[in-house]
Formats: sequence, structure tokens, C-alpha cells
Amino acid sequence: MRNRDAWLTTAVLVASMGAALLRTQDPAPEVVAEQSDPAAASLSARIDELRSWVKEGKGKLSLRVLDVETGQRVAGVDDELALNPASNMKVVTAAAALELLGPDFSFRTGVYGDLNDTHSSSLVLRGDGDPSFGMGDVWRLASALVQSGLRQVDGDVLVDQSRFDGQYVPPAFDQQPNEWAYFRAPVSAVALDENTVTLNVVPTAPGKPARIWFDPPGFVNVSGHVRSDEQGKGQSIQLRLAPDGNKLRADLDGHIADGLPRQRFSKRVDDPTLLAGFALAHALESLGVEIKGKVKPGGSGEKRELVHVSSAPLNVLVQRLGKDSDNFYAEMVFKAIAAHANPGEPSTFKQAAVQVSEWLAQVTPEGSRTAPAPSGSAALGGSAAPAMSGQSADVILNGSGLFDANRLSAATLTRVLSHAYRDPRLSAEFVAQLSIGGVDGTLRSRLRNHRKRRVVRAKTGTLARVVALSGFVLRDGKEPYAFSILVNGIADHAGVRRRMDRVVDALVSLSEQK
Repeated sequence: MRNRDAWLTTAVLVASMGAALLRTQDPAPEVVAEQSDPAAASLSARIDELRSWVKEGKGKLSLRVLDVETGQRVAGVDDELALNPASNMKVVTAAAALELLGPDFSFRTGVYGDLNDTHSSSLVLRGDGDPSFGMGDVWRLASALVQSGLRQVDGDVLVDQSRFDGQYVPPAFDQQPNEWAYFRAPVSAVALDENTVTLNVVPTAPGKPARIWFDPPGFVNVSGHVRSDEQGKGQSIQLRLAPDGNKLRADLDGHIADGLPRQRFSKRVDDPTLLAGFALAHALESLGVEIKGKVKPGGSGEKRELVHVSSAPLNVLVQRLGKDSDNFYAEMVFKAIAAHANPGEPSTFKQAAVQVSEWLAQVTPEGSRTAPAPSGSAALGGSAAPAMSGQSADVILNGSGLFDANRLSAATLTRVLSHAYRDPRLSAEFVAQLSIGGVDGTLRSRLRNHRKRRVVRAKTGTLARVVALSGFVLRDGKEPYAFSILVNGIADHAGVRRRMDRVVDALVSLSEQK
């Protein structure tokens, strides 16, 4: 990754300071509610069950329950201990974006240049980080240009990526450099189809080549083929992608049985600089426009807008963070925060981390301060947040929580949840983007006992040895309980989730009695 060492040594650190700090002994769960209350006693027992089980597995637990209405800390175990939050980082990214950009904010992608009668000397495709920009938008831009009279581009189709810097791969994503899966796609100011390409395979007749094509069009040159086979033979398709000049080459092999539906295989695009430009050129040529030049990077100086499309408002887009846990959307929104705070320069991940960290310190003043990261930050080595005297360090490197990057405490996350809920500008949109227990998103198959009342709204998080769950238990006539449960160092995901969900079940019972 470009400037990797420099970036790590300037990682942004938010040091959390609270009354309940790191404990050197094995802590029993602290439940502030009266223990004579059976629901409070049950909550304490469930927390103790989780704590003991994590300790036995030599893992780490950070847990807090906060009464949003009173600000009272209802329960906690090492709640100021910063751990890897996995996708619970998206709680912070979503809240920061809704406040700093605004719920009604929308992204804009346009085509710039001149149009003299039916000719344009060149066209420039420019965007500001829309994570939802898709092939449908490309066709709308191309159709609008043709309707305006465009029939020939005498020069090039240029792609202006200058709104973001050239670091396409977010911090920590290089921990799996050979992973082509869509979930770690790079980010760019002009991104198309989440900077992925998708192979489509449809069987024809046995013994004949299957029908294949790539979305978006124009960027992948194909070598090899997939054979259509007899019914019942299943499918085995090998797809290998490699650079091919300024495009990609796909090497294909394998078979697909007659009668199977279309098969789709999505892979990330390692360098997305020109992906959208080739798609725009393809769309224009399909509509009868002749392009004399090539697809190239550039065009930042062109200011004459010809056509544009706008995204859905941010309050809609952030549902991809909370409900779907989409890493690409999270990193694009994360970097867009910096882009709109620094309009005169390309946005960087470092700027985004600074911007979000400063926001975090402002909205959690009782527990946070900003401080420089230690030289040679170990954020990616498993000890990013060493305990300092009376402090537990929260580290922000990327916006999605993917890989071993960030460090947050349960206390920090519940403070963010409380802030977002109590701010009338954010509350409805922030709660709406979270998964509903037993109903949708990544909680569709969990906490199903509460699906009728829809009282659990939360964000999940999962990595190899990380499981997290943070959100709200809604209450009738009162503001909710905010909770955060972070477990690191345990490989048994199912076991962690069962015990986490029992804690939430007990919290729901407590909410019904209070």
C-alpha cells in the first residue's frame, strides 16, 4: 500500500478516560440496578456467564449497558477497555457521517466538457465518492448526453478521480493482499458497482460454450470459456483475473449444467481508476456515439458540467452500513467525510480518521481526548491499544472495521449510541439504519423472540476471533438502553453469540419492568 509506514506512524488515537478504568483483577459484572429486582439479577447472571466463559477461553470482554434517559451506567465489565470492534466501527462511521454531512446529503456524479452542435472535444467523468453509483446511472448519463445532441467525441473520455487521493486500498485491507473477494474492494472518488466486476454464466446446450458476460461492460477481456454440460452435472467454474494494460483479463475454465439458473461471481477491481470510464464509453458507443480517443485519467480542470446524477440521501445510504454491514459503503462514506471537510484538496484516509476522531472527542467529552498515536503503531499487530496509566486507547484507522485495524471500548460505543439517539437531527435516521432483531439485516436470524415488538436495534460485528454487538433496547415511554458487547480472542463465534444474545434477552426483560 502507498505510504503504508508513514500512515501507520500517524494513526489517529483517541484516548478514553472514565471513572471505571482498566481492571487488573478478574472483574465481576457491575450492575447498578437494584439486585432485589429479579430482572436486574438475571441480567447480572447472564453477564457473569458471558464473562466467565470468555475468561475460560482466554479471551477479552468489554461490556457496558447505559440508560440513555438518565445517563446511568446500568452494567459494565471492563467497559473502558478498547478492543477490536470489527464492524461495530460502522456505528461510529454512520453517526459521524449523519452529523457531519447531514441526513439529506447526497453525492453527485457528472459528465463535464463542451458540446458544440453534435461534437465534444472530450468528456470528463467526475464524482465525489458516491458508493451507490451503478451501471443504471451510467446509462442515464449517456442517454442524457445523446438527448442533448452528442454524436461524436473527438478526443478522450477522461476519468477525474481527484476528489480522493490515490490510496485506493483502506488501511489494514492489505492484510489480505491476494484476496479478490468483493468485500474488500478499493475505494475511489468515481466508483462503479462498488468497484467490482461480476461474471455472469448461463448454460446453453450440452457440449456448447455457455453464454458469459461481465458487468459492468467494457473493462474485462475474456480468455477461455465455460462448457455447458448435461443436466445434473452441477457447476464448477474457475475465474482468474489479472491486469491487462489498463483493463483486466479474465481466464475462464469449467462447466455448468443445463437447466441451472444464471451463476454470478463478483470480484474486486484492484485498480478502479478507469472502470467507470470504460463503462461510460461502452454506453455511449452502444447509443451510437463515435469516440475517437481513448479512456484515460485526468480532466480535473474542466468545469463545464453537461449532465449529472445524484445519489439517494445519506439517511438511505447508511442503511447499507447498519443493516447490511457493507464495507465498501462504509469506507466510501468515511473518506467522503474528509472530502467535504477539506473541499480544496484530495481526501485521504488520514484526514478521515482525524475528522472522525475529533468528532468522537466532541460527542463523548466525559470519556475521550485526542492524542497522537505511538510511533510505529501496533494497531495491526493485535495490541493497538496498550493500557496507559488510567487510560484505555481508542484507535481509528478505517471506517468499516474490517481486519485488525481499529480499537474501541464498549463505553465509547454506548456514548456514541446515546449521543446519536438524543440528537433530534440524527435520532430517527440513526436508529432506522440499524438491524432489527429477528427481522432484517445481519440480525435477521438472531434475537427472534423480540421480532414482534421490534425492540432490539443493533449492529453486529464479526472477524476471525472477534464478535461484537452494539445497539439499543427500546422502551415504552422512555429513552432506550444502549448496550455494547465486544469479545476478542475467541474463535467459537456461535458460542459467543448465544451468550451475547442471552444478555440482550435479559436486558429486554429489565426494560419491560422499568
